[in-house]
Amino acid sequence: MKAGWFCASVLCLLAACGQSELDTVTFEGERFTGDLRSERRDRASFVAQGGPASVSLEGAKQAASYQVVQHCISYLGSSDVAWINGPDVPDDQLLIENDRVVLTGRCIEP
Repeated sequence: MKAGWFCASVLCLLAACGQSELDTVTFEGERFTGDLRSERRDRASFVAQGGPASVSLEGAKQAASYQVVQHCISYLGSSDVAWINGPDVPDDQLLIENDRVVLTGRCIEP
């Protein structure tokens, strides 16, 4: 019986893993998630994603941009960004992959 409770507890903990509230942005009543990737040897460069873009491009851009700001502040102490493909790009020129807006750039060191 103890093993059953232990397994159930572990499954509940694992179910809680995944997207946290810190990865979620609410825009016009809809929830959008963001994610960011950077290489260890060059934390200033990043690729951020936000979505779902099919619900709202603006919400998806905000979710990705939020991840960028958090990343740049955490690793370089500044929220300044030199965008390669940023949120200011016209909507018809945005890079969208798997229903997620993709933003790229580099954090500017203070």
